[in-house]
Parts: sequence; C-alpha cells; structure tokens
Amino acid sequence: MASRSLRKHWMVAALAVVVGGPAHGFYASMGPGKADCGEIGDGYGPFDYRTAPMTERKLVEGAHFTPQVENLIRGQTSGTPAGDIDYTLRAFPNHHRALLSMMNAGLKAKTDKPRGSRYTVQCWFERAIVFRPDDGRVYMLFGIYLLRTGSHETAVRALTRAQELSEEDANLEYNLGLAYFSMKDYDKALHHAQEAYRLGFPLPGLRDMLKRAGKWQDQPTRAPAPTSSESSPSASPGSTASTESSLGTATTK
Repeated sequence: MASRSLRKHWMVAALAVVVGGPAHGFYASMGPGKADCGEIGDGYGPFDYRTAPMTERKLVEGAHFTPQVENLIRGQTSGTPAGDIDYTLRAFPNHHRALLSMMNAGLKAKTDKPRGSRYTVQCWFERAIVFRPDDGRVYMLFGIYLLRTGSHETAVRALTRAQELSEEDANLEYNLGLAYFSMKDYDKALHHAQEAYRLGFPLPGLRDMLKRAGKWQDQPTRAPAPTSSESSPSASPGSTASTESSLGTATTK
C-alpha cells in the first residue's frame, strides 16, 4: 500500500490539473504515487466516451452499465452496482453518467470507496481528468462531488475550469452559485444564480437561500438597442434618463 506521503503527492498533482495546470505527461510522471489510483488502461480500452464508436459503447454498457446498475438497484455481472460501474469507468474513464453513478454510490453509502469499486470516488474523477483534461463535463461533475463532500474552495476551482472548457450551462452556473454561497461570498453567489436562472435553471433553491440571507436581487433587463436617431451624438441628456428609467426586472423562473 502506498504511504501517506505518496497519496498526498497524487492529490497535489491532481489538483494542479483541476486548477488548469499542464496535464500532458502528468500521469506518467507520477511515479510510485500513481498506484493509489491505478493505471489508466488497466481494463478493456480505454476509450474517450465522447468519441467512442457506438459499437464499443453498446458492448460495455449492455453488459455492465444497465439501467439497474446506473440507478444503483443491483449489479449486472458483479455483486454490487459499483463493481459494474468500475468496469465501465476503466473502459471509458470519462463516461459522464458512470462517474455520476459512482459518485452517488459513494454518497449514498457515506463512503469514499463504494463496495465493489477498486478505487475511491475521487480517484475515478482524477483518472478521468488525466485521461481527457479537455472534458469540461468531468470537471463539472467533480466540482459537484467536491461541493457535496464539503471541499468548497476546491469545488470552485473545478467548476471554474469546467466553465472555461464549456459553453453556457445553467447547471454549472447554479452549482458555482451554491459553492460561493457555502463560502459566504454572496456577491459571486448572486451573480452565478442570476446567470443560472437567465439560462433557464428550473429549481428555486439557490434563489430562496439568497433571499433568506437578504442577498437576492432580481437581474435587471438589458436596455433595448438604440435606434439610429437615439445613437446620435447630439441626443439630449434627457434621453439617457429616459432609457435608465425604463429598466425593469427580469422575470425569474
């Protein structure tokens, strides 16, 4: 078993990837410390789930990642769902739904290593990040896991990295808002909450939390684009006041 210092070395190096450090060659440079999270390629594959042929997906998912496994009802070829999720993640390290299921298995059992899994939940995320450091959805899921396990500052780093790699995403904005709220950074929590609701996030939880804290503000609507006459340099000062007074509040969902 690796020593505590080696485990710490793995964690520190993985964090460097989370906060945007170089990932190329990272795994190979780990030395003995990488034993904690195994070798990438210690099973069938590995394949990038985003680009893998459908035949490869069906082959693994049909045998190991069935709906019963995904929803943690029972194992398919293993005595536990985590055993089959383990196989799936060794074949597809960045399989988003399998990462979510492994995370939920750990949270449900209140353990960092679900029964049937050879690695910890955090290890599965670290393997995915090292395997494909450009996959923003992995960072988002990792950030949610860190948030739910109380590592709020590290969660912000992971979620921010996800934001850098992804297009606008209401779920991502919402979870960033939750992370900042947990850190009592209410200004940033409000900003991300407003963005989440602007993008259509359906749940009112974060808005309600900010309201109870006395920090919620409706997001002002954007002023309409000026017409050609309004954009003239000779417009009177009164036209500016008129535009400002017409600003309303956005209807939140």
